[in-house]
Amino acid sequence: MNRWGRAVVGAAALTAAGAAYAAGVEVRRWTLRRATLPVLPAGAAPLRILHISDLHMTPNQRSKQRWLAGLAELQPDLVVNTGDNLAHQQAVPAVLRALQPLMTLPGVFVFGSNDYYEPKPKNPARYLTRTHKRRTRGVPLPWTDLRAAFAEHGWFDMTNTRRRLTVAGRRVVVAGVDDPHLRRDRYQRIAGRADPVADLRLGLTHSPEPRVLDAFAADGYDLVLAGHTHGGQLRLPGYGAIVTNCGLDRSRARGASRWGARTWLHVSAGLGTSPFAPVRFACPPEASLLMLVPRNNGPTVPASAWHAAGVG
Repeated sequence: MNRWGRAVVGAAALTAAGAAYAAGVEVRRWTLRRATLPVLPAGAAPLRILHISDLHMTPNQRSKQRWLAGLAELQPDLVVNTGDNLAHQQAVPAVLRALQPLMTLPGVFVFGSNDYYEPKPKNPARYLTRTHKRRTRGVPLPWTDLRAAFAEHGWFDMTNTRRRLTVAGRRVVVAGVDDPHLRRDRYQRIAGRADPVADLRLGLTHSPEPRVLDAFAADGYDLVLAGHTHGGQLRLPGYGAIVTNCGLDRSRARGASRWGARTWLHVSAGLGTSPFAPVRFACPPEASLLMLVPRNNGPTVPASAWHAAGVG
């Protein structure tokens, strides 16, 4: 075999190894990320938020369910779920089994497109451009059952609504919109200056579309939490996310960043994938523990991530 033949074989072997890793290892390399965000008033005690998103649960994903249930040991002050919990008609019991220990804690949620509609096979090339407009929707999913179960356990549905909460003795204003990816957001229902005397003004959206983020920032929200991007799902070393599947720029596909002069944005890379694209590369499935501290504590301080691997 000549030099070019060996190069071709080597490249093919490397590609196959990468694909095997992305589909067989990283997609179940459950990761907890931690970050410190300066969003509270001066002198306030820290507040701990567990941000979960994009479970894309199917009934047989036992490893994911066990790992999620174990997050209750962190004892956060508030659990925030930014949607896309479901990926199967029979997935509601699996989601509830995974989240049952967390639902003993205060929680808020909004839904995403894959809570409403079952995923369908799609051409991956569509995600490499922003020219596609038509959404491919599957059959409706039992999201109303999931919403009822969350509400029964005391979690608040923040779909196009605003609410005042007391969390660990702090005054928190929470506002959320329905999924902007499906253009179900109705920001006008929550529009208006957020309570200036609240200890925290928190915005929720599934898809971090800039028009929604701009509205939250203009109304004085301290922090906006979102999901949807999967962190890019496939990331290239030295380049980052290839796409975000929304209007957000690639540099913000996961983690914390500033949005305007005062607002922080945190985008979760999520814990799942579509059943039709079960791969991740350089972007392990994650949940995030956010330590909120006073603004005079300086810039965001991301801590080193750790993971607990499992076999699903």
